[in-house]
Amino acid sequence: MRIVWILIFSLTWCGTVSANSFTAKVIAVMDGDTLLILRAGHKPEKVRLLHIDAPEKAQPYGLQSKQSLADMVLKRQININVVAHDQYGRLLGDISLNGHSINEEQVKRGMAWEYSGYRSNKAYIALQHNAQQARRGLWQQRSPQAPWQYRKQHSPFKFKSQHQKYKKHAANSLVYDASCGHKTHCSEMTSCDEAHFYLTRCEEKSLDANGDGVPCEELCAAEN
Repeated sequence: MRIVWILIFSLTWCGTVSANSFTAKVIAVMDGDTLLILRAGHKPEKVRLLHIDAPEKAQPYGLQSKQSLADMVLKRQININVVAHDQYGRLLGDISLNGHSINEEQVKRGMAWEYSGYRSNKAYIALQHNAQQARRGLWQQRSPQAPWQYRKQHSPFKFKSQHQKYKKHAANSLVYDASCGHKTHCSEMTSCDEAHFYLTRCEEKSLDANGDGVPCEELCAAEN
């Protein structure tokens, strides 16, 4: 059984699963390794960049990592090569823009850690080593903490609960039979679900001033 699970893990993380490639527009950058995209005929979807793990937003260089990714891809059409879904239902894959790997660039800039299964991707390991040697990005710190270690120490159930809330709002937003353009400000929203509708379906960016994917944060925080 152990051998079977190792094989499944390797297939998932090393990209040997049958892939699905398409182009989509980046409508939000959640953090340094997660995007919210929109493609024709689909609802907004989250994409987790394969082979990397960026600092959490509360960690040192977390916001810089997010900004680095946003500078490269926000509001742009990107190519996505999906190899699997992760445990949270997000698409998992390689992101590229004009033939340039965004996943690799985040590691090269020192804005993410190499995170291939069992440290199996030599290309990413080499990119991380070069960033460390050049003391780029997070490697300017004396002892940077890996994000997976940080998550173990800071409410491991928090991330799952946030994802469940996002799924709930995405599902509930479908009940709104409203035309885009009628409401554009948080003061006009009657609920967090309605705010999610106008953000994800109508792309009312004014509802998400900080670009973290959560609209009308005071309203949504009060309801949650």
